[in-house]
Amino acid sequence: MGPNRHDLLTIGQLAERSGLATSALRYYEKLGLIHSERTAGGQRRFPRATLRRVAFVRAAQRVGLSLEEARTALDRLPADRAPSTTDWSGVARSWQTRIDEQIADLERLKAKLTGCIGCGCLSISRCALYNAGDRAGAAGPGARYLLTRDPGTGPEPRTAEG
Repeated sequence: MGPNRHDLLTIGQLAERSGLATSALRYYEKLGLIHSERTAGGQRRFPRATLRRVAFVRAAQRVGLSLEEARTALDRLPADRAPSTTDWSGVARSWQTRIDEQIADLERLKAKLTGCIGCGCLSISRCALYNAGDRAGAAGPGARYLLTRDPGTGPEPRTAEG
């Protein structure tokens, strides 16, 4: 048996309660992050639990996860009820690794900001020493020294989680 009609939200109600635009909610639905039912007239109706899923996606984005990573995590949680402590523990463990990687990336970035602008190359006086002949440019576009541990290797590889 499906949810009671009073437990269903229109897309406008979901947008108002979640703080997201209806276009973002339709995009989330297209990506499989949230799911709606359709009325006989074809209008979307979302279970009230969708508010929790939207909040989860926004939290995932806040810590730097992609929408695909958020969807993968949501697939591990129950769609029709609040996650239990056990449900949440597995997801939280996978996020901890990802967050630790981001912290390390941010610490490297912080350390490099004072001595280098990353060789995009916007140039500071020392750049000719660190990036003679635009060696970083051979590794690809963008700020190579800020994006990677070793500018000669290209972007940092992502783990299966990231």
